[in-house]
Amino acid sequence: MKPVRVRFAPSPTGYLHIGGLRTALYDFLYARSQGGKFILRIEDTDKSREVPGAAEDLIKTLHLLGIDIDEGPRIGGPFGPYTQSERLPLYHEHAQKLMDSGNAYRCFCSSETLSEMRNEQQAKGLFVKYDRRCLALSEHEIQQKLSSGESHVIRLKMPDNRSFKFSDLIRESVEMDSSQSDDQVLIKSDGYPTYHLAAVVDDHFMQISHVIRGEEWLSSTPKHIWLYECFGWEAPTWVHLPLILSTDRSKLSKRMNDVSVESYISKGYLKEALLNFVALLGWHSSDDRELYSLNDLCETFSLERVSKSGAIFDLTKLDWMNGHYIRNLALDTIAERAKPYFSERKIDTSDISKYHKCIAVARERCTLLPELADYCQMFFVKPLLSDADVSLMRTTEAQQVLSWFSNAIPAYSPLNEESINLMVKQCSTDTGIKGKQLYTPLRLALIGQAHGPDLPNTFAILGENEASKRIKDCIV
Repeated sequence: MKPVRVRFAPSPTGYLHIGGLRTALYDFLYARSQGGKFILRIEDTDKSREVPGAAEDLIKTLHLLGIDIDEGPRIGGPFGPYTQSERLPLYHEHAQKLMDSGNAYRCFCSSETLSEMRNEQQAKGLFVKYDRRCLALSEHEIQQKLSSGESHVIRLKMPDNRSFKFSDLIRESVEMDSSQSDDQVLIKSDGYPTYHLAAVVDDHFMQISHVIRGEEWLSSTPKHIWLYECFGWEAPTWVHLPLILSTDRSKLSKRMNDVSVESYISKGYLKEALLNFVALLGWHSSDDRELYSLNDLCETFSLERVSKSGAIFDLTKLDWMNGHYIRNLALDTIAERAKPYFSERKIDTSDISKYHKCIAVARERCTLLPELADYCQMFFVKPLLSDADVSLMRTTEAQQVLSWFSNAIPAYSPLNEESINLMVKQCSTDTGIKGKQLYTPLRLALIGQAHGPDLPNTFAILGENEASKRIKDCIV
């Protein structure tokens, strides 16, 4: 049995999106579960769509998520280079081999000619494909056109009336007719290969054992199988992942409602939650468990348990999962990752003890990292009261409660859960005020709102001096 070697081969045309992350993650998990290798290959042959820095950003994002690359750009490996623009002679050599064997040909048709051809076929209700008019060109005509510098592409000559049957690990047996395949362009007029030629050549020379990719590539598989046959190579195992769907079951669109992975991270989603959530977009374990660490996934994942039906991208579930990890990861970890959001709000976190107490309280009530900073702001800067709250604080009952606490705090020092609960009980006894009438003015004085953490936690975070000052400031 061949060693497992899988590749993630994105185009550097923008940020990493959820669909790309799932492909990379499944590649990585399968490699780790089988003791294989995970290869990153940059498919940068469409220069018109390339975004400067996109490849570097993608590598950085994978590293941030803990998806470690075994071979690829910067890292190197035995089958490099791992960037397709650095492998052009290899593609041209194999395109020439296809022409020499009669399995590819030069096409000189202009974009206007091709557009006219497509329109005519659509008007007649025909399958839209190249009509092979350039296949009839004589060698003399071809040489004349080449000598005059006419722009051209190289096309694959698909076989006629051929049924392609192949196995897919997810879809089992698949059959497609060659009549539904076009004579695909292999080398573009700019000299760069298309995905179809470059991917097949690279997958062969990089000894890729399993091609794991999205369902949208299923219809192209006969072309790729034909290329393997033309070269006399053994094809890899095919694995076509299900579509990722919006909650209305439409395809998740990069333009409409799909957000880059970097954007999710900047919004405060944890990498643990993102990886866990994305892993479940099409895969499930035998016991339908939902919470997995990356190590758990490496041990549990199998391609055989990937569904062929579409996976729903449910943001509500991602939020739930993120809240779980915010509450259950180590406090130090959450505190460290939340720091940038506190810095954005100019909140000083240098008092580590106070900061950690804040995080411990806030994470029980928050879903995203920025929400921690928003929630904790009241412990660092006393919020302004609304006119209605100011009026409430000036009532006789409210002033009685605040005055009682202001005078009593020194006597109950040092403050802790027991002493604070005793204070509340004694205040109620001495003033005859209890329940909401007691707690509301006290909370408004301490944190500027009627609802919040319990009083022992509030006093513990603020500290005795700050709590006393805030209460005194509200006594009129």
